[in-house]
Amino acid sequence: MSQLDEQSTQIALTTDAFALLKRLISIPSFSRQEEQTATQIESFFQEKQIPFKRLKNNVWAQNKHFDSSKPTLLLNSHHDTVKPNPSWTLDPFEPLEHDDKLYGLGSNDAGGCLVSLLATFAYFYDRPNMAYNMVMAATAEEEISGRDGLELLLPELPPLSFAIVGEPTEMQLAIAEKGLLVLDCTAHGVSGHAARDEGDNAIYKAIRDINWLTTYQFPKVSPTLGPIKLSVTIINAGTQHNVVPDTCTFTIDVRVTEQYTLEEVIDTIQANINATVKPRSIRLKPSSIPINHPIVQAGLALGRYTYGSPTTSDQAVLNCPSLKCGPGHSARSHSADEFIYSKEIAEGITGYIQMLEQII
Repeated sequence: MSQLDEQSTQIALTTDAFALLKRLISIPSFSRQEEQTATQIESFFQEKQIPFKRLKNNVWAQNKHFDSSKPTLLLNSHHDTVKPNPSWTLDPFEPLEHDDKLYGLGSNDAGGCLVSLLATFAYFYDRPNMAYNMVMAATAEEEISGRDGLELLLPELPPLSFAIVGEPTEMQLAIAEKGLLVLDCTAHGVSGHAARDEGDNAIYKAIRDINWLTTYQFPKVSPTLGPIKLSVTIINAGTQHNVVPDTCTFTIDVRVTEQYTLEEVIDTIQANINATVKPRSIRLKPSSIPINHPIVQAGLALGRYTYGSPTTSDQAVLNCPSLKCGPGHSARSHSADEFIYSKEIAEGITGYIQMLEQII
């Protein structure tokens, strides 16, 4: 393909990707309610004459010349959204173009990444003799870390060598991501009458535990992600003003680095507080990719920088090295009047293609 043909192809793909993003915005696709956006993604593959498969609300395809003897690269992003917050001043489901911005729920997180990756996959779909197979997966339930999204799909995919996960990073290279533990804790006391010296107040026991949590620092600090972060985010106790409560529950949000396993973190916390500790899951592990990996080096060669991401994505369920990278800005995610710059879509497609051209 000549340079002129490549430019024309990228322009056409950008136009199609932008149109798809507007259609996706116009369809409510809250987590577990992504049926219609999955159908729109199917239509994109049909228009490009690319065979695809669907499992619940996950849609995926593989390159035309797939060769099981070659390593496989996964391109992944999600098409579910959070619900719009009350501060929206625009219709979240009306794609509005203004001042080189496209407004709409999911435009930035992660619609821009998704359509850019779909366009990139279409660009490489029928290329012969690539060093990697390529699988594109548009998945559901990312915003709630659901089990019927990428996690459900992974057993259906070929073994993965590495992955690019599309999340808004301004096309910079998030080479590490914190894992997530949510711990439900219960401090146990003894009930009694508040007017007399009776009982053992579970609230006071919980306070002692919480004080430890606010001051403790795990000794090992990640060079990329920094320290593990502990935050008590919910607390509940008591039913009547005159009864000393016998239980107090509180929830800890723990952002875990690659320096510790999730089990090690749980064990350390349980050994140092009196409350019982129950993890909601141990699925959402820290993730990373070596800085000397070819895809990271390809991004660095284009002038990008690496960093560690504090937020959690579908990388958490992958068992292969993964890079988080995509158009858009993380600070716009879940915000009122969410938007993505129109030029960011074009830059995302061009950026992904330039990175992949160096390794395939």
